[in-house]
Amino acid sequence: MSRIGKKPVPVPAGVTVTVDGQTVAVKGAKGQLSLTVVDDIEVKLEDGAVALTPRSAEKRARERWGMSRTLVNNMIKGVTQGFRTDLEITGVGYRAAVQGKNLQLNLGYSHDVVMPIPEGLEVKCEKPTLIAVTGIDAQKVGQFAAEIRDWRRPEPYKGKGIKYSTETIFRKEGKKK
Repeated sequence: MSRIGKKPVPVPAGVTVTVDGQTVAVKGAKGQLSLTVVDDIEVKLEDGAVALTPRSAEKRARERWGMSRTLVNNMIKGVTQGFRTDLEITGVGYRAAVQGKNLQLNLGYSHDVVMPIPEGLEVKCEKPTLIAVTGIDAQKVGQFAAEIRDWRRPEPYKGKGIKYSTETIFRKEGKKK
């Protein structure tokens, strides 16, 4: 049994949730999101909360139960609070800037890396070495942050690269004579 899936997802004030078959639509102050839940899971809106239950006792249905509940919870959290991922750039001459709808990165390559910012996301650079990715969809925020990080992953000797602000880079000792 899924411990996460058992708990119904509470719907806070100011959020509208509609369940139409397998489609869950959430509308809040920051925007609206929708999700089609897999057929193995039954979705009900009862007592101001979204309850998910597996349709059968098969392993496949139980595996998807907790994940479906988490996806619905993330949609509700996204339209109320939103999601934010912070990235830090370390390295001499490494910097980032937002120019219109593009993120421009100088990462030591012979060219600047220009990344178009996806629809529904907001990218800010408070400092040239700090990038903040915000949005209402947790998957989009995390995916775009991972794509930024992939351009120059942090290396363990000097610590140069792009890392999440919560990430710890284990430093290695260099060569000794």
